[in-house]
Amino acid sequence: MNLEGVLEGLLFVQGDEGITLEEISNILEVSIDETKELLMKLRKEYENSNRGLRIRFLGNAFKLTTKEEHKVFYQKLTTNEESSRLSPAALEVLAIIAYNEPITRVEIDEIRGLSSDYTLRKLLAKGFIKEAGKSTMPGHPNLYKTTHEFLDYFGLATKEDLPKIEPFTKDNNEEEQELFTSIYKEEEKVLEKV
Repeated sequence: MNLEGVLEGLLFVQGDEGITLEEISNILEVSIDETKELLMKLRKEYENSNRGLRIRFLGNAFKLTTKEEHKVFYQKLTTNEESSRLSPAALEVLAIIAYNEPITRVEIDEIRGLSSDYTLRKLLAKGFIKEAGKSTMPGHPNLYKTTHEFLDYFGLATKEDLPKIEPFTKDNNEEEQELFTSIYKEEEKVLEKV
């Protein structure tokens, strides 16, 4: 039996869900090393410029995806590109969840300073976030975390691929305060001379 062909079919059937190395190994009844070898062979075939697909590792699974260089043609196929874009509010909420997950809506609202109800519903509907249990806070609000679809959308293999951000510290705030104070004092000196 052509295991490479079966593997290609498995990747196709799984679609956006993708399939893990362990799942492939179990289904094909071969070792992890043999599975890796099959994946590498098939992946090399897809790298040929005559092919429109590639195999990528995204969100903890292997998936068949289209090639980035053909993106302009796929966009023409899309009838309503606007509906797939994320608003600035959605990006803001996604960033808050990704860097603080699991997190409640109330905590998101406190960070944003705005209500996030509508945005959370849209992100849930798009599959970028999911409910991840209940908080121990009073009322036991839902906890939210990002999904594999989120990783796929942004082309990330794992959450660790997110850009690193420097935490806001009190020292940073004091430096800003000192800068403001020094500028204010300089302006006072100029005014006194006038």
